[in-house]
Amino acid sequence: MATAPYGIRLLVGAAVIAIEETRRLPQTIIMYPMTVASTVAQIVMKMQQDLAGLAIKGDAALESIFPPKDEKPDWATFDEDLPAEDQPSANGERQTEGRFALYSVTDGVGAPTKAGDTRRANPKSARKAPPKATVEPPAIATELDYESLTLAQLRARMMSLSVDDLQALLAYEESARARAPFQTLLANRITRATAK
Repeated sequence: MATAPYGIRLLVGAAVIAIEETRRLPQTIIMYPMTVASTVAQIVMKMQQDLAGLAIKGDAALESIFPPKDEKPDWATFDEDLPAEDQPSANGERQTEGRFALYSVTDGVGAPTKAGDTRRANPKSARKAPPKATVEPPAIATELDYESLTLAQLRARMMSLSVDDLQALLAYEESARARAPFQTLLANRITRATAK
């Protein structure tokens, strides 16, 4: 087969491409707005990157000409700027004074533990430690293992207790441990149970 002249081949090729593009036209029209939008977004992002690069180079040049002053705003405070008694301890022990007093561990009678107390290093052992008071726990306290209960565990078990049991636990808490959250929880439950 003889080869057609170059000009005719170009015209036939252009006609085939026109037919193919005409067939793809519905899909191209649907995709065209997204293509334009993504192209515009790409151009805008490139311009922003170029502007940011210029600003960074300008900052570097200005810093070399005018070195920055080491100023600290009045409102900025850091732990290393505070006096030693207000800083949190670096060895992981809990503070019992200043702004950290809320998180301190208490001993059996409600006073904060001393720095040398061994229960201080392990808060779980401080919670399970027997009370220092010589008050005999009531039977319900022994049955519930009251000494090891957290506030949430006690709250969950209170629904099944009678008013007499709650009053016994409250009297024991007031005489032995004197923990305010436990006293409040027990007193409120007694009030609700007797109001029914």
